[in-house]
Amino acid sequence: MNEPRLSKAASLIRVTVVYVVALAVATVWLLVGPDTDHLWLDAFIADLMATVVVWFGSRVLHNSSCYDPYWSVLPPYLAVYWLLASDPVGLDDTRTVLLLVVIWVWAIRLTANWIQDWPGLHHEDWRYIMLRENSGRAALLVDFSAVHLFPTLVVFAGMIPAYAVLQRPGKDLNALDIVATIIGVGAALLQFVSDAQMRRFIRNRQPGQAMDQGLWAWSRHPNYFGEIAFWYALALFGIAAAPSDWWWLLLGAIAMTAMFLGASIPMMEKRSLERRPTYQEIIDRVSMLVPLPPRRPKA
Repeated sequence: MNEPRLSKAASLIRVTVVYVVALAVATVWLLVGPDTDHLWLDAFIADLMATVVVWFGSRVLHNSSCYDPYWSVLPPYLAVYWLLASDPVGLDDTRTVLLLVVIWVWAIRLTANWIQDWPGLHHEDWRYIMLRENSGRAALLVDFSAVHLFPTLVVFAGMIPAYAVLQRPGKDLNALDIVATIIGVGAALLQFVSDAQMRRFIRNRQPGQAMDQGLWAWSRHPNYFGEIAFWYALALFGIAAAPSDWWWLLLGAIAMTAMFLGASIPMMEKRSLERRPTYQEIIDRVSMLVPLPPRRPKA
């Protein structure tokens, strides 16, 4: 006999409990755990501990999509910890304020988008299911490493520029900070618009129809472009605060780009080609990532 399907509200409550426990474990570690004398390392260990809790929760709930909001929940948590642990606290530093605004605007939008679109625990991202099904006896290990741990490592790397800013308050604001702010807020706005357009399209689409309207007529993945742009905005903030360290402050954004170009986009493209007969025609005329004017179809 099939168990009754949980409502979306009941599902969100269960996921919220998982995150409350995960963040509580991380916070206890940061407050009373052994001190490594490196704020970034303390935060990294706490991040890993929270990831393990979320992974355990996803197994209890039989749904690895429980991890999805972790992507947008942990960056503001890390930023606030690094800010409060700084000496002195840099809330009077304009660069710090701009950085926090960009992170929180992005995080609130992305988390709200997940809450709005996720139907509940009866739905799990098809990519997670595919990874486990193709892993045989290693399914549990792959679920932890590929779905939970690897994204955590990439996001933490992307947050290193924020650490550089929050640990070096007081340096003069410069043009790079303004560029970073515009890119960061613009990235969140682009994601907001592209997700809203996709949501409207899904409500009215015909079977097999592929999205090529609005921003999606200029990029096949405008939401991913916005996501990547956000992480480069953080990198620019870091370079503005520590220009001599530019080469390693870019590593997180580069890793993020590689993950989208090497995994996320190819998986989405392959699935769209299998399910939507017109998608190859869209590939022929619409830019894959960077929004560009559509190409004319070949005669």
